[in-house]
Amino acid sequence: MSQLTISEVARQVGLQPSAIRYYERIGILLPGQRVSGQRRYDTTVLFRLAVIQRARRSGFTLDEIRQLFFGFGNVTRASERWQKLSRKKLVELDSLMESIRTMRGLLTKMMRKCRCDTLEQCGKGIFRNGCVETTVKSRPANHRHGK
Repeated sequence: MSQLTISEVARQVGLQPSAIRYYERIGILLPGQRVSGQRRYDTTVLFRLAVIQRARRSGFTLDEIRQLFFGFGNVTRASERWQKLSRKKLVELDSLMESIRTMRGLLTKMMRKCRCDTLEQCGKGIFRNGCVETTVKSRPANHRHGK
């Protein structure tokens, strides 16, 4: 089997060699064999790095990637691993999307409704109307906080 240098691996998968060394250090990539002091890898490292990169692009953390590789029994199929972790990630994304909708609504409301001259006025109006808003309430466009 052909042995690749860390630079060759990095070039083929589009990573910096430092990323490969980091993945080795945190245990999600097996260290390359040393030949004359240089790391050497067989071509299967390219496949493992492809999985790591796909997982990273899909939003998985390094801990979740570690779980993908090592958090299941050896008999657990790859598809089952992806499905379990993907379901969990989709729940996180749904929650994040809801938070983004709420933030977007609050920002839009502030842009539309706030006519305050000072942040103190603004804070007074926010305080009077309830500091914790989970939904965006509609108010008259000409309303000024604290006035």
